[in-house]
Amino acid sequence: MRALFLGFALVAYAIFFATFLYLIGFVGNLAALPLTVDKGPAGPVASAVITNIVLISLFGIQHSVMARQGFKRAWTRTVPHVIERSVYVLFASAALIILFSFWRPIGGTVWDVANPAAQMILWALFAAGWGIVLLSTFLINHFELFGLQQAWLHLRGREAAAPIFRQPLLYKWVRHPLYLGFFLAFWATPHMSYGHLLLAIGMSIYMLIAISYEEKDLIGYFGREYEEYRSRVGMLIPGIGRRTPPAG
Repeated sequence: MRALFLGFALVAYAIFFATFLYLIGFVGNLAALPLTVDKGPAGPVASAVITNIVLISLFGIQHSVMARQGFKRAWTRTVPHVIERSVYVLFASAALIILFSFWRPIGGTVWDVANPAAQMILWALFAAGWGIVLLSTFLINHFELFGLQQAWLHLRGREAAAPIFRQPLLYKWVRHPLYLGFFLAFWATPHMSYGHLLLAIGMSIYMLIAISYEEKDLIGYFGREYEEYRSRVGMLIPGIGRRTPPAG
């Protein structure tokens, strides 16, 4: 069973990684892909807006609800604790695949940058955003975040060490560099269509809500230590979004 759990974790990770790469091309309108934020089945604008909002909401609900401690406690009565994170990763990948498959492009132009130098800057920010996302996962333990470490330690009959509060590299400047990377990735584009704008706004709203819930969990884990960190370090931009700890 231990080897089976590790195999499941590896499959879930492989599906996640392929989905993550497709997400980059989807948002960036990679010409080689059959479906992107601006390429796919056309339809009435009102229907497309409703469909896309439902898809974004499905992703956001799955991502947030399954990450909460109360859900995890109930979920692990059925799903073995060692693969709980891998199951979460698999469901998150499925939510993204559904979004890719049923997304409806919405035409029109919000902005279109023609200057070559400005285009290069925006594409550089786009690439930097995804780079920050990936780097952030390694700074906070990439393999634990995506369920591989749990299955590997279980295979070897070992327990994971208790979590400790750290502030590696980017986390010294902002509390949520991973979300900062996603903000850059979704908004930095030379051509912003109305469909892309809807995706960027929807994901931005979801991320701000997710940050609120995550910080409650982190305070539950680390208590005053995280509250003091939150008072010193900005949320997404250095120095901006600091929160004063409650008295006492």
